[in-house]
Amino acid sequence: MLLLAAGTAVALAGCAVAEGDPIESGSAGGLPPLAPPPPLIPPPPGGPKTPIPAATITALPGPGSGMALTVDDGASPEVVGAYIKFARDTGARFTFFVTAYYDSWTIHRDALRPLADSGQIQLANHTWDHPDLTKLAAGAVASQLERAKTFLRNTFGVDGAPYYRPPFGRHNATVDKVAADLGYTVPTMWYGSLSDSGVITEEYLIECARKYFHPQTIIIGHANAPAVTHCYGQLVDIIKERNLSMVTLNDVLLPPR
Repeated sequence: MLLLAAGTAVALAGCAVAEGDPIESGSAGGLPPLAPPPPLIPPPPGGPKTPIPAATITALPGPGSGMALTVDDGASPEVVGAYIKFARDTGARFTFFVTAYYDSWTIHRDALRPLADSGQIQLANHTWDHPDLTKLAAGAVASQLERAKTFLRNTFGVDGAPYYRPPFGRHNATVDKVAADLGYTVPTMWYGSLSDSGVITEEYLIECARKYFHPQTIIIGHANAPAVTHCYGQLVDIIKERNLSMVTLNDVLLPPR
């Protein structure tokens, strides 16, 4: 983990500033600068939200031009910080599925909280420390989700319900029942992936984006490795070329009560 964080920091600094230039430190931990900022992304379209049942989702239902980029984990504070700056610079909207064990979320609490309060960034539950829930007893599943729920509430004033993402996408009827009992009635899967849970090349990440960025899709990315922080401008170009709107799940979905 230390090697990953150090490598990320070097990559971000090399991308954004010349050697010796200062790095912005507007919040605890500092946010790595992006230079130049990508162009602004149009706001999501208005209109009524689409009701959804208490069931697994893999895409945004119905017609529309929305695309939900959902970002998992948070192993790298530098990448979490870069995503926050990307949102502030461009108006991009994300749903973060928070693995609460990682200190990235505490380090960047002060920068992230206003974006969460405004709804530009939505926070949801990705468990405490990312185990395969299907291999745990029901009580351990509940503990994973409850600990993350408590962290989200105490740190950001939300609990992420009703959306949760089981680590590795693995869930079953037992896991879903435990989650539902805690208010997480909508297991959230995905249509396509940036394939960046670990280290990949920037070229491959953009290839994945061109393959999967389409209307009404849910896309999974990760705040773990630095490639994505080098690609924001290209991601914005794809979004604008395809007339997509970046949306959070809360922007467009009306979950069950």
